[in-house]
Amino acid sequence: MINSQDIKKGTCIRLDNQIFVCIDFLHVKPGKGNTIMRTTLKNVTTGRVLERTFQVGFKLEDVRIERRPYQFLYIDGGDYIFMNQETYEQVPIMKDLITGVNFMKESDVVEVVTDTTDGTILFAEMPVKTNLRITHSEPGVKGDTATNATKPATLETGVEIRVPLFINEGELVQVDTRDGSYLQRVKE
Repeated sequence: MINSQDIKKGTCIRLDNQIFVCIDFLHVKPGKGNTIMRTTLKNVTTGRVLERTFQVGFKLEDVRIERRPYQFLYIDGGDYIFMNQETYEQVPIMKDLITGVNFMKESDVVEVVTDTTDGTILFAEMPVKTNLRITHSEPGVKGDTATNATKPATLETGVEIRVPLFINEGELVQVDTRDGSYLQRVKE
């Protein structure tokens, strides 16, 4: 059991027989009344986000989790096959449990979060930043840079993102895997 005031970002709790991970929290001390914890929780299985308020001292069932690096090997049907970097065991993970799956290529290392009580995989997370090569992009027209203009570009994983006009086909760029935004050009 965990007290509500001990909830932090990344804490996993069990509510209504479902597992939630804390995305954000706020400790609120109103002028009158008891102190409360406002939390934003994400359902691990469905991905639904909800906001819950708890009184300080409220007991919650915490879920012990373990984070381990796994390497992406290949796709088999609807499952993505990963290898544990420590034991070399291969495990399948469903596509909807992987954040940033559209930016993942073979041999990428992701962080897999498992429930330590029964060993079930809760979710897998790509690193926030990843480097990908541009496979197709229209050439930028000289003189079109008066504003922060962007153009579509296709990455080596097949995903299309918006990049600045000076980015050309074949270049390596850094992408935010959470929202697919262009971050910067990477020198090789």
